[in-house]
Amino acid sequence: MMDPSPTNSVNGFYSFLTRGIDDLERVFLSTNFMSIQFLQRVLSLLRSFHSQLTLLVQKLHLPVGEKWLDEYMDESSKLWEACHVLKSGISGMENYYSAGLNIAASLDSHGHLSPQLSRQVIRAISGCRREAVGLEEENRAMMETRIQPLSLRLDEKVSIESKLNGFNGFRGVLYAMRNVSSLLLMILLCGLVYCWPESNFLRGGYEGCLLFGSAFMISTARLQQRVAAEINQINGRPGILLYEFRRSKVAMDELRGELERRCSQGVAVADWESEVGIGERVENLRGCFGMLRSGAENIIGQLDDFFDEIVEGRKKLLDFCSHR
Repeated sequence: MMDPSPTNSVNGFYSFLTRGIDDLERVFLSTNFMSIQFLQRVLSLLRSFHSQLTLLVQKLHLPVGEKWLDEYMDESSKLWEACHVLKSGISGMENYYSAGLNIAASLDSHGHLSPQLSRQVIRAISGCRREAVGLEEENRAMMETRIQPLSLRLDEKVSIESKLNGFNGFRGVLYAMRNVSSLLLMILLCGLVYCWPESNFLRGGYEGCLLFGSAFMISTARLQQRVAAEINQINGRPGILLYEFRRSKVAMDELRGELERRCSQGVAVADWESEVGIGERVENLRGCFGMLRSGAENIIGQLDDFFDEIVEGRKKLLDFCSHR
């Protein structure tokens, strides 16, 4: 997680947002598109922003019982719901990566690769691909029913500056947090759950949405444009964009292609591990699915910790108001 620096003021919080988004952009440029490594950083940044917002609220001397608390609770509720969709989406990958790892394990238990075993593995690969298709269909439906109602997008209808200065600047902070959180959540959802061309995110709906030329919105818009440009370059139908998920499907196709070629020739392999074509493809498949499993488990752990932080933040502010 990003090192927390003190955000004792509204301007300090805006600087913290800007620094975090700029750091994330550097990670984006240095890692594979929508990789586990990048998405872990996105989630860590979202958690850092949330914790710093909670700390800032306690320093702004906000009036008890005013609308600011309702607005904070509404935003944290949206965050809670979106993160539960993320957890559901990535938890749903378990059957898929388990099936993929079982394919490699089934080959490990047979030193001799007969045409019959090759056909069995090809059928297992087809079953694993069906798991992937079913997962993406379930995730698409979940995005439509649970995420679209949350309206995760940058707000282009900027309120007048005096209104954003309300509650000692907290309304402006909440506006900034809402917009940055929307971007980070949509990146996570596109990577881990489902992405489709009709979304505002892909149409570049954040362009030109610069709040009074503020640095954090410039950084946010730039990151959004970079991610959207990469998404638009990916060929094929929409779906889960996670790099390790896409690589695992390629690894299966490569192994299936090699097995089909050998089956068509009626070739039996006495020791498949010594065969460069087969051995390399099995190792690649094992590695891809192993990375997918460990990455999914890591992100689920991060999300569980984040749920605890959201609950603690809400409780802290309620206690803060009741004891003043």
